[in-house]
Formats: sequence, structure tokens, C-alpha cells
Amino acid sequence: MAIHVRSLSDEERRTIEQRAHSRTAAARQVERAKIIWLAAQGLLVPAIATRLGIHEQTVRDWLKRFNAQGMAGLDERPRPGKPRTYLSEQRSEVVATALTNPLELDLPFASWTLSRLQAYLNEHKGIPIKRTRIDEILLTEGLRWRTQETWFSEKATLENEQANSQVPLDAEFAQKRGPSRSFIYSPQKTAR
Repeated sequence: MAIHVRSLSDEERRTIEQRAHSRTAAARQVERAKIIWLAAQGLLVPAIATRLGIHEQTVRDWLKRFNAQGMAGLDERPRPGKPRTYLSEQRSEVVATALTNPLELDLPFASWTLSRLQAYLNEHKGIPIKRTRIDEILLTEGLRWRTQETWFSEKATLENEQANSQVPLDAEFAQKRGPSRSFIYSPQKTAR
């Protein structure tokens, strides 16, 4: 049996639409509002799950909660277990630091890694936090961690990092590299 969203009041419709398109609300709130908004537009559970990149059961659960409790059903419920050990100010500092360009903080690298972020937060902000917790906080806030770095934006060696000097870009790199080859596959025609 297909699950559908109940009829929305005008106020609910405005609130859901606003939250679904928000750029400042928490990522979980936006996702839940999108589920309801798309269901109100007539999309079915599999289509909503595909569009939002989430599991169908997640869509069903939020539709059921909204149908039973209205807007209050989309709010976070207290979770069992040990309470959070980091204050909201500390969590905000983690997010703000991660969104800050390290070069603006006079650091000798151009992008954050979890280890660098952990070291900076421990040493400069006085927040004793583990890498796994940093990653969890960032994901909770809807931030995806980048794992790639370009080789030319970082320090050449540990000595260079300590000396705080960046690797210069090689203006003749393309010439030294040689001609680029096209790696585009073009099927050969065969006689039948």
C-alpha cells in the first residue's frame, strides 16, 4: 500500500516550502521538509527516495510522522544514550573553522584535513576533540568532507612546511610534461 502525505493547511504548505528551499536551516530539517514537499507535489515514495538519495524506508517514516503529528513530527526527538559532550558553541566553532580558508589563519597549507583541523582546534581553540567527532559534526551539519588535495598547493616536504614556504608553481610544467594524449575512446568500425 502506497503512503501519501495528508492534505496540508496553507500555513503548513508555506512553512514546508520555505524550509525545503532554505539555505540556513539544519540539513536534516531541509531534507525532511523536501520529503513532505515532494510528496505534496504528487511524487511517490520511490521517486522521492531516488531524487533525495535516501532510503525508501526513511521517506516512509517521515511521511508517517508528519501525517500523525504535523510539523512537530519533523523535529528532532531526544536520543537515548550519553548526552553530547560538546557544547553548541564548540560545535559551531568546529564548523566555522572548517569553513575558513587555512591561509586566512596564517597556516602553512591551503586546505583542511581532519588531522589538521583536529590539531588546530586543540592547539588554538582549546577544544580537545577527535577526528571522528569532527567528521560526525560536519556531516550532521550537512557538510561533505573533501579528501582530495592538489599536489601543487601543498608543501613539498616536511622541512618546507616547517619553513612556511609554499611550492612554487612550475610555469613550464606543460612543456616538461610533453604533449597530452587524448584518452577518449572512439570505437573502430568493423566490417560485417
